[in-house]
Amino acid sequence: MPPQTTTNETRKPLRRAVAVELEVTRELNRLLYSVETTYLNIVREVVEYAVANNVTGANKLHGLFYRRYRLEYPSLNSQLIIQAIRQAVQIAKSFVERRKRGLADKPYPEVKNVSIKFVETTWSYEQFIKSIAPVRIAISPISTGKRGRGSRRFEAWLRPHRRFWRYWWLVLNKEAGLASTLTIKRKANKWYAVFVFELKPRQETPQAIVSFDVNENTIAVAKVDLPSTVGKVADWNRQYLMPQLYTIRTDFGALAKRYERVRNAIIERLKPGFASLNGKYVNITNTREYRKQVRKLREGDRKLGRVRCVASELTKTSALIVTEELGNNPQEEMIDGIGKDELRHRIKQTPFKALEKAVEDKALERGSKIFHVSAYRNSRVCPIHFTRLEKTDDWHTLYCPLGHYVDRDYASVMNMAWKITPESWTKCVWWNMKLEMNWREYGKSNPLIPYFMAKILHTTLRTFTASEQSPAVLARGKPMNPTGEADEGGGEETSHTLSRQGGGQTHITCELTRHAIERLELRAYELRNSGICQDDSSTRF
Repeated sequence: MPPQTTTNETRKPLRRAVAVELEVTRELNRLLYSVETTYLNIVREVVEYAVANNVTGANKLHGLFYRRYRLEYPSLNSQLIIQAIRQAVQIAKSFVERRKRGLADKPYPEVKNVSIKFVETTWSYEQFIKSIAPVRIAISPISTGKRGRGSRRFEAWLRPHRRFWRYWWLVLNKEAGLASTLTIKRKANKWYAVFVFELKPRQETPQAIVSFDVNENTIAVAKVDLPSTVGKVADWNRQYLMPQLYTIRTDFGALAKRYERVRNAIIERLKPGFASLNGKYVNITNTREYRKQVRKLREGDRKLGRVRCVASELTKTSALIVTEELGNNPQEEMIDGIGKDELRHRIKQTPFKALEKAVEDKALERGSKIFHVSAYRNSRVCPIHFTRLEKTDDWHTLYCPLGHYVDRDYASVMNMAWKITPESWTKCVWWNMKLEMNWREYGKSNPLIPYFMAKILHTTLRTFTASEQSPAVLARGKPMNPTGEADEGGGEETSHTLSRQGGGQTHITCELTRHAIERLELRAYELRNSGICQDDSSTRF
């Protein structure tokens, strides 16, 4: 099938969250702690009710709980109560969905911390967005009016950093927008303001073609620089392109092996404390002590850092990026048939989808477009001669029957690039099909062009003879009317004129139809002689 494309028009707007530390006074610090506790209690109670009664509608939960909490917490801003109920709805929906898929064992989710949401009317959004260099915000966590609408503003100074100024510069240049909802979050006894920037996808001319393939410890990359390649090809030979082939070392598999040894060491160290009287051990991985120590490991952070570095490298310039179509769960398909537990674990720990998503987001931000092509036989075909590669003693090195060796990873990325071309992508899939495929496996039918389909096409084409209603002229985009000079004798002759002159097209067969019939007759003759399809000898084209 042709490659699938993800373009800027089919993707949602890009969003980037930036956390900036707040300098709060002692009074505001105590107030935020109090508001956070109240906010957390509301979220927990609504989530527990929603999961227990299977009610996940935002409007229904709002009608059940809003007035109750307005009476219970009269000093809390009414908008914070609304946002707490909406946040509880999101948590409940996510938990119900995971429970349906068998991924949740507990009766209801445990909400340990929350982020306080401030809408446009509860913080100084208008003043903030009009400022050239904003350095402070004003929030309204409590209300002073009878209906929770009046409020008192508390100011807090920001500690902006480089990432914040980078996106704020885009806002000033109209290349991004600031979301009206502000999030206040506490981490390590510090308060942070989280701003969400909505970026506009960039439209730029591609400067290169980049194809990449994700492996366990490496990423193979093939890059063709379009501006420089055009000049070189014009001076050298237009038939050849020499891409840059290189490898990015990620060591995802080595990282998984290392942290597996660390976890096993933790289990062995905790085993003596959980031995039973019969000499057996309980499951250490379910204990609180084990989870407490494993939580300190930085495996996820290191993977995320390497994924972001690779995505930044692949999208350094605007390009056409080509990769494989991985599907929803590529690890399950890869480990199918693998018996070694260690290898299965390493494959499961390789972040294929996370890397693909990071590249897609970065490509959209920097003006690139990404193409997904089929993964069928990418590493088994020679990208130069389109012949099937043969195995050697080295798993990564394959041999071409025409006399040269090919690296499996580089062949894969080159064949991906071939598959996005209009004509050559099929060469990477169907090579020497007539000689290599076991035709007897399919019985009397051809898997590509079945013989009965050829007969249907032949019968249909024989009926497409020219007539006054269907002239033997190919369809055109413009109406088939005579030109303006036809009435003066200088234009093209119409079919009616030719018919009056005795040259009508009633019994003339279309040349295109005759050519198609000849090709089908030749194809049917080859199929009968090869023994693939058998048919009555009386059937003729």
